[in-house]
Amino acid sequence: MSVRKAIIAAVAVLALTGCASRAAGSDGVTASAGGQRGDTLTWGWSLPSTWDPVTSAVGNDVHALTLVYEGITEVNAKGEAVPGLAHSWTYAEDGRSVTFHLRPGLTFSDGTKLDAAAVKASLERGKTAKDSTIAPQLATVESVTADSATDVTLHLTQVDYQIPLLLSGKTGQIVSPAASQDATKLATQPVGAGPFILKSYVPGSQATLVKNPAFWNADQILVTNFVLKPTPDPSVAVAGLQSGQFDVADLTASQVGGVKAAGFPVETTDVLPVRVLDVNNTVKPFDNPKVVQAISTAIDRQALVETANFGYGQPVWQPFPKGYVAHDPRLDNLYPHDVAKARRLLAEAGHPDGIDVQLALGKADDPVGELIQQQLNAAGIRTTLTVQTPGVNNYITRRYPFVLDQFNARQSPVQALQVLFGPQGLMNLGKTTPDRLPEAVAKASGHDLKDPAYPAAIQEATKIAVTNMPNVFLFTVTRFTAHTPKVHGLRHWVDIQRFEGVWVEKR
Repeated sequence: MSVRKAIIAAVAVLALTGCASRAAGSDGVTASAGGQRGDTLTWGWSLPSTWDPVTSAVGNDVHALTLVYEGITEVNAKGEAVPGLAHSWTYAEDGRSVTFHLRPGLTFSDGTKLDAAAVKASLERGKTAKDSTIAPQLATVESVTADSATDVTLHLTQVDYQIPLLLSGKTGQIVSPAASQDATKLATQPVGAGPFILKSYVPGSQATLVKNPAFWNADQILVTNFVLKPTPDPSVAVAGLQSGQFDVADLTASQVGGVKAAGFPVETTDVLPVRVLDVNNTVKPFDNPKVVQAISTAIDRQALVETANFGYGQPVWQPFPKGYVAHDPRLDNLYPHDVAKARRLLAEAGHPDGIDVQLALGKADDPVGELIQQQLNAAGIRTTLTVQTPGVNNYITRRYPFVLDQFNARQSPVQALQVLFGPQGLMNLGKTTPDRLPEAVAKASGHDLKDPAYPAAIQEATKIAVTNMPNVFLFTVTRFTAHTPKVHGLRHWVDIQRFEGVWVEKR
């Protein structure tokens, strides 16, 4: 079975489990021949916007943050929450509290104890820090108590069976309380309990890490040194793999052809993120729902996939891919491409002569943005492209009301709905929310994830959100990973990339 088919099969499993998954490793070679192992692996991937999971406002940061932090839980190949810092957990009979039982003897990379008191302090900082981006995701956590050195209980405002999933990502990554006293320093000098320790960091250039011997699963970390640095363009990716500058490089669709032509295998993984247009529906003309419907109807999603994204991905009208538990089939093809209808919708909204809008892009040479501009222009939505000012985080400033973006998924579908559509959601530019959505989300959260009624409940919440909110979802994202033949044991995760079991031959 190809990696792509294996991942598709894994995503199908998510229909029953509701979270991210991983497929088999990149080869069957084991690391038993320890004498043949090298000690350094270099990953071509984006550097984080910050090394503080509490203030991180970029979903993609989670990959780098997972190198230095460990969550209270992790996620297994079936999409289920499994032990991380906690070896187990227990829900109260009424579902209104959950106690996590920590592994004994845990320490942070600075040598301080990682006990229930530290977990309590880290979670409370996530709830109360003025610049926290994860506070809304902890809204159902009323309080946290350290019941013993290894038992920590989350007391909930309502029944919420999503908590173990929630704590497998940034929201559950535990930060040293001592280090968090200086949040400015923490942004570049993280102190966690993950598989690696950050030793040196040059923002925008490179992060150098070393294995953390105190990591609870350190036996599965098979490299001593880990280097993280971005691949800015296709030529650098190819040259870096050829020269050994990179052992593993994650690529964009535009880079795949060049890397394949250079003789490197490129493995494709259908992952959870989706491309999306963020829309602030409190700003004219986007405050009229018919204008937003016109935009969605004017877009030919299949053409975006085939032309601008090199044939990778699937059209979507919602934030979840097919096969995922929260994907509602009723929303498939919600707004079919129809230029004439888009023009009629504009006229009904009071704009018979069309409208002028500005679409903000993350970078100037985005072929998806350029094709969207052409499609919108054809429907009378005269679109000017602009590049966002570097360093301006639009989730915080809301400077741009119409933005080409990517939703990088979350470990819990309820968490995803909150981020996108909640009144304090990071990606909800207008900060409005449908009246019926909180009740629908609460109903879904109240179902055990193995309850047969859970899929219908979470899909109803998805439907309420998508049909009442302005986000224009476009197509699913494919992750492209190239590596040299010297890399073994690489697993292809649908969500967070991890490196347990990965090793590299001596150069």
